[in-house]
Amino acid sequence: MARYSRQISQEEQMIYSHLLNRVNSETPEQMLERFRHLFIDGSRYPEEDIAAALHAVLSSRHAKKEFRYVLNRCCHILINRWQSHPQHRLEIPKLIHLFENVSEVSSLGHYQYRTNRRLCDLVRSFRTTEQYLVLQRLARVLSRAAETSDGSRPLGTLIRRYPYLYQHCLLSDDNTREQQFTVRSLQFEVQRQFEVDLTKYVSAQLRRSRLLQQRGPQDAQRLIVPVNNPTLLSDSLLNHAIKHYAGRIDGKRSYQDLARSFITQSTQAQSFGAFKDDLYQYIVSGVDVEYGKRRFNNQLYGQLQLILPESESNVVNDFLIVRTCSQLLNFLVVDSARDAQHYIFVDLNMNLGPISTMGILLRIVLLCRKVHPYLERRVSILFGHYESHNRESVGWLIGALEMLNIALTTNVGKLDLSSATR
Repeated sequence: MARYSRQISQEEQMIYSHLLNRVNSETPEQMLERFRHLFIDGSRYPEEDIAAALHAVLSSRHAKKEFRYVLNRCCHILINRWQSHPQHRLEIPKLIHLFENVSEVSSLGHYQYRTNRRLCDLVRSFRTTEQYLVLQRLARVLSRAAETSDGSRPLGTLIRRYPYLYQHCLLSDDNTREQQFTVRSLQFEVQRQFEVDLTKYVSAQLRRSRLLQQRGPQDAQRLIVPVNNPTLLSDSLLNHAIKHYAGRIDGKRSYQDLARSFITQSTQAQSFGAFKDDLYQYIVSGVDVEYGKRRFNNQLYGQLQLILPESESNVVNDFLIVRTCSQLLNFLVVDSARDAQHYIFVDLNMNLGPISTMGILLRIVLLCRKVHPYLERRVSILFGHYESHNRESVGWLIGALEMLNIALTTNVGKLDLSSATR
């Protein structure tokens, strides 16, 4: 993600240093109270020099454009500290919730009426920014309470379930290295927990299956402690997905076997044009024959012909492979956040189902690992597009997100569930 570069004023730095000093010595409750007085109420802040520094920041002619970055960084000074202490993490949603209670302007505040009014307006404006949206997502990741089964709740409340979205959904254009580290740590933690939960579930299913065969259903029910399904999929669909992504697709080869075979073959391609022809065959071999004949195969072939046609006779190299695979992901998932056209992705999911659709994307990622982050970015665009929709209306997308989680976990991560498919 591109970094936003801007010059920090002396008054800004005073505020940052002050908060950093205090967050290291005061309790979260004390810091929440400080934050509320300084930025939400705009009154009764105990350190007058910091209140004066904020007054100077608000009086700047750039405040309307840049105060969002100041406020966002102030939030993250507290967040980065609390995130590193598990006992303090639940204070982070409380911090973000403060912005929902911006006080009406009072002429009795610590600042003059005009300054207090400006603060109030800028804080309200902050709630419409990308920075605030990212903070809200972070609060949802840290608050398990959002993961209820209520279908009327927004899709965005499920973001915790999909750590592969974190790098693109929990960082904004002005993120610092500390914020990036926080998000990476959180992503690793949630992904690791999903792998542990999935392993426990699969192990319990295998033990249950063996006991059913050996001793019957009563003993199996009595001896096996139930383990919760860690996904939103039904047990039967989850079991099918694990066998599909971690096992052998055609009875002989796994997704990784197919990718390795294609990579070996692609190194022998005489030209980039020949590589694209081979790639076409590699992808359509995972598409239902009747569906492919109707329209998809022609669309895919046409899209491949549009990718770097001037390089058809060139020798295949890393640049050409990465460019081709990234362009295919644009075509198969979504092209850009600007218009978010994704009818191909919807059509694939509705006709092939999420298992086969995510299998097509997995084929591309496994032959070119460099486009893995690019796929995550494409999917994060779709997530943002539907984020405010209630879950019941985007059940197809939730199924796709769950399937992608399993596909990536069993093939790109370190989890090996191949023994569960034999």
